[in-house]
Amino acid sequence: MKVLGIKRKGYFSPNHVGNDAAIFDMVSQELLLKGGHLEVCDEEAFMAREVVEQELIITMGRTKSLVKRLQSLEDQGKIVLNSGYGIENCFRKNMTLKLLAEGVPYPKSLVVDTTTDISDIVAAFGGPGVWIKRGDFHAIHKEDVTFATSVEEAQSILNEYALRGITEAVLSEHLVGDLLKFYAVRGTNFFHWFYPYDHNHHKYTNYESINGETLHYPFNIEDLKRSADQAASVLGVHIYGGDAIVGSDGTFHIIDLNDWPSFAPCRNEASRAIAQFLFDYFTANDAKEETYLHEE
Repeated sequence: MKVLGIKRKGYFSPNHVGNDAAIFDMVSQELLLKGGHLEVCDEEAFMAREVVEQELIITMGRTKSLVKRLQSLEDQGKIVLNSGYGIENCFRKNMTLKLLAEGVPYPKSLVVDTTTDISDIVAAFGGPGVWIKRGDFHAIHKEDVTFATSVEEAQSILNEYALRGITEAVLSEHLVGDLLKFYAVRGTNFFHWFYPYDHNHHKYTNYESINGETLHYPFNIEDLKRSADQAASVLGVHIYGGDAIVGSDGTFHIIDLNDWPSFAPCRNEASRAIAQFLFDYFTANDAKEETYLHEE
């Protein structure tokens, strides 16, 4: 089993450079222990290669040009996890439209051009404010996911996006409830969840004052796992994590889903689960290929 591993560029790991590197290294070591032959490179080295010899690729890369090359390699028959198509589906606009279309519990949201006058749209959302998120990519800077408490503030944030060259944004309603994070490997029993504010595990401290105190509302964990796996399936990723808001009545909405996050709070267990999944997946597909070639 010859595998190429691509590490994530530090630019795409806001506040989590060390954590992202750690989970990738630990998964790599687990694969080596299982007898795999793994070559690891960074995004720049991967893009500099004229030929990719390995048929199996694991990647945390997110650069758009890299994602397009991964998709091209997949079209040629190589197996990539997470898929380049799945990584692209996790870009905010794509994720929002796909999850809403497939009935995944997700906040009321609208994709808008950043030159749009959103006065009426923000007013229609109601509530204490609206979340504004860059539509073309993941959050890289703090301002890429911002809570606006007034129409004027919302419009100013959108105008700032336009000045930065961001052409589309996602407007989402503010949901009142407990924020929780989850990490998972689709199609397996691995599903780790926790309340980030209880463990001081969050990117930006001011989000806690916006979301409010964690009240630990009861909810059905198995239902959340099924919805999270459904969302990952819709987006086409296997190794994933995300965030959800749980309301006082136990209902929940997934507000974000990311391809291959840091798994920092559960790294040891997660690295074993990810490596086992990769080994099983690659082995099964190798067997299918050998059967096909034998039949030919």
